[in-house]
This record gives sequence, C-alpha cells and structure tokens, in this order.
Amino acid sequence: MAVPVTIGVPNVLVSEWTKLRSLRSTYWTAIVAVIVAVGIAILGCTSFVRHFAPSDLDGFDAANFSVQGLYAAQILLGALGVLTITGEYATGMIRTTLTSVPQRRSMLLMKGAVFAAAALALGEIASFGAFAVGQAILHGKGAGVSLADHNVLRVVIGGGLYIAVVGLLAFGLGALVRRTAGALATFFAVLFLPSALIDLLPSSWHDTVMKYAPANAGTQILNIQHQHNMLTAWNGLGVLALYAAAIIGLAVYLIGRRDA
Repeated sequence: MAVPVTIGVPNVLVSEWTKLRSLRSTYWTAIVAVIVAVGIAILGCTSFVRHFAPSDLDGFDAANFSVQGLYAAQILLGALGVLTITGEYATGMIRTTLTSVPQRRSMLLMKGAVFAAAALALGEIASFGAFAVGQAILHGKGAGVSLADHNVLRVVIGGGLYIAVVGLLAFGLGALVRRTAGALATFFAVLFLPSALIDLLPSSWHDTVMKYAPANAGTQILNIQHQHNMLTAWNGLGVLALYAAAIIGLAVYLIGRRDA
C-alpha cells in the first residue's frame, strides 16, 4: 500500500532514521558491536601468534579466524533489531507513528529498510575493522592474507551482509512478537535452536537438514573454502535471507490485521 503524497516516502524514511539514531541503545550497541568484533580478533590472533607453530598453517583460514568476533556481534545486532520495533510498542510511540503513517505495512517496510541500511553499515565497519586488525597481527608470523587473495574480499564483505540479515531477522521477530523479552527469546530460538535439534535426528537425515539451519546456512559466507555437506557461501546467505524475508513478510501481513 502506497504512502500518501501528503506524507511522502522520503519524509517517513527521514523520520524513521531520526528515531533510530536518537536512541541511546543504537549508539551503544553500535560501539559495543565494533569493539567486540575487533577485540575478539585481537585476542584470538594474538594467541595464535604467541603459540604459533608452522604446522598450524595447515588448513588455516586466516580470513575467517580474524572475523570470529562477528559471531558475538550478531547477538548485539539482533538485540538492536528487536528493540527498533518493540521499543515503540513498549513506550506507546507506535500509536503516534501509525497516526502519522496510517499505512501500517508501508511504515513497517520503511522502518525495516532504514534499520537494514544502518545494520549493513555497522556490519561492514565491524567486519573490515576486525579483518584489518587481525591480519596486521597474523602477518607477524606470515599467516595473514590480503583482500586480493582468493575469496577473502567475499568473506569480509559477506561478514557485514550476514550481520545485516541477522538483524533483519530479529527485526521481523520483534514486529511479530511486539514484546522485547519474548522477541529476544524467539530470536535466539530461531537462530540457534534448530542446529541443536537437528543433532538429535537420525544420521541419515542429519547432513541433509543441517545445511538449512539458519545459522549454519548464513555463516558459510565467512569461510574461504566450501565446507563439506554445507551450502555454498552465497546460497547459504540466501537461505538465511529467505528466513528473514518470510518472517518480515508475516509481520507485514499481521500488522494490518492487529490493533496497535
């Protein structure tokens, strides 16, 4: 449903961006996410160099090793994605938003687009920052790689994309559940629980199903080499994006059928 001309899509986007950047949680989450990603790169790579042995280079994925902090940063981006929408329900601001933009589905899509852009920018900063710091340390032992090496740029850019898609998945769950605690719990369950449950399946099913678990599929973008029995890098990220799109699509459908 289109936004009326009297409101205007640009005005709504600017409004949503103003709300997002005016929240303290946005700044703190962004700062902590980058610190965590870079900090883990420093700790991990420093430990690797300190205990280095030439045999450690066999099968060593230097690019993946330096962006390990993104696994922790995704939790922070997920929390921010949830809070971006549930915060308005908690404060009652959602009523003001829907009064200003009665087209609920358009409003939710534009709010999601603004968050996606912010999450992507933050994810790329965290990914490139962690990679740069990690490789600077690893090069001391000749274990580092450069962006020009095979698939390395894909890993680093993919790290930011992965973070953004995880954030959008959380945003969609926030829009569905509308309560912060419940949405966060659901986010953890959707992202991590399938992998644990699949481990309980018979071995004949395990390898076939495991590759489609959200976290397993999405994180393939962070590996230089294709992992056995897993989806390829871009296919895996695409599967994770489909999960996020399905959840957001359901939220868009339901927001037009529920009271604020």
